[in-house]
Amino acid sequence: MKLWKGRFSKEATSSSDEFNASIPFDQRMYREDITGSIAHAKMLGKQGIISPEESELIINTLKDILEDINAGKIEFKIAHEDIHMGIETILTERIGQTGKKLHTARSRNDQVAVDFRLFLRKETAEVEDKLTELLETLKKLAEEHQRTVMPGYTHLQRAQPVTLAYHFLAYYQMFSRDRERFTDCQKRTNRLPLGSGALAGTTYNTDRRFLAKELGFDSVLPNAMDAVADRDFAIEFLSCCSICIMHLTRFCEELINWSSVEFGFVEIDDAYSTGSSIMPQKKNPDMAELIRGKSGRVYGDLMALLTLCKGLPLAYNKDLQEDKEPVFDAVDTLKNSLGIFTEMISTMKVKKEKMASAAKYGYMNATDAADYLVGKGIPFRDCHEIIGKMVLYCINRGKALEDLSIDEFKSFSDAFDEDIYDAINIVNCIKAKKSEGSTSFESVRQQLLKLDLE
Repeated sequence: MKLWKGRFSKEATSSSDEFNASIPFDQRMYREDITGSIAHAKMLGKQGIISPEESELIINTLKDILEDINAGKIEFKIAHEDIHMGIETILTERIGQTGKKLHTARSRNDQVAVDFRLFLRKETAEVEDKLTELLETLKKLAEEHQRTVMPGYTHLQRAQPVTLAYHFLAYYQMFSRDRERFTDCQKRTNRLPLGSGALAGTTYNTDRRFLAKELGFDSVLPNAMDAVADRDFAIEFLSCCSICIMHLTRFCEELINWSSVEFGFVEIDDAYSTGSSIMPQKKNPDMAELIRGKSGRVYGDLMALLTLCKGLPLAYNKDLQEDKEPVFDAVDTLKNSLGIFTEMISTMKVKKEKMASAAKYGYMNATDAADYLVGKGIPFRDCHEIIGKMVLYCINRGKALEDLSIDEFKSFSDAFDEDIYDAINIVNCIKAKKSEGSTSFESVRQQLLKLDLE
């Protein structure tokens, strides 16, 4: 039976009921709905809007309903329409007229708003926990690979030698910013809409500050119309999800490349790889590829919610029923991706020798050779041209810069001397970096020490 049927003279068709119902997906928020209702019932009793006995009966019955749902004893139906009416219907079936008093001084508009914020508050904390696990894994890997030399790339071309620790720490910074974004987003999510009514407040002497304290909200939303119409917090959450999974795709792209025969820098553990149905030799980095592909879902979820709210007049509109599925999908996708990614990188095998070899034969010490000539008083632009010609010379002869004889060096510039070999030694090239935040062993050590202090 519809709780709003009084105004209507005709029953909705079954197709209309199915189209209108949100309970197939919003029942996921049953804990939040009951939590909000318990707080509301406490407030109603405290303020004398209902009697203390009625308040206690409602609260105890809601707790029983929560236990029964957790135990799988309750099955929600399309006829319940949404989780709010579903819980209230069950409550009324159990305690009769008293159950009908629960909805005094509130609307489903502020009820769903508080449920949604409670849900996102919990999910945001879980995403932050997943990010913390990933950050701890990256820090551990960086500590293990402070001396693992590899090529650094620009344009996917070998550029300058770096350490694998330095590379891991670059991603550490990305995911650290992601965690900061979720933490900051949480500040705007954790504001109470309950007590706003449908859009204009209520005539009852309610206590919204009490509700905020009961439910752990930092503050009360000051405008009832905005409180029920706002979904900025959900859009912001999806924005955070989109940026975070974008960072995962960048890392996954590199792992996909690195695990190929052409690179051979890492080997993904068998537990996070799959094979081919036709080619027996294949070992595919499917987990990394799936994460890369799932980013499209999360971006789509963000775009869906932005489009949903575009041009939407105040205050509440039924359109907003469509706000939850994109959020549910995005948070599930991101949490699963973060979890599997952390497991994958913690178990992958790093092939240090292959990385070191790639660093040697990529002419990545060319900049250091140019800096060497700068130290001899030659303008950098002239040095750049000299070293460019040397690299071309080496490419044509299949040599590395460090393979050249001193006579070959001097054929390009008399400024070269025997100390050039120390200057272009790959390990020395890394050591020589002096700027803060560089790839030098000491700089990476300092970066790691700083993480311990955060």
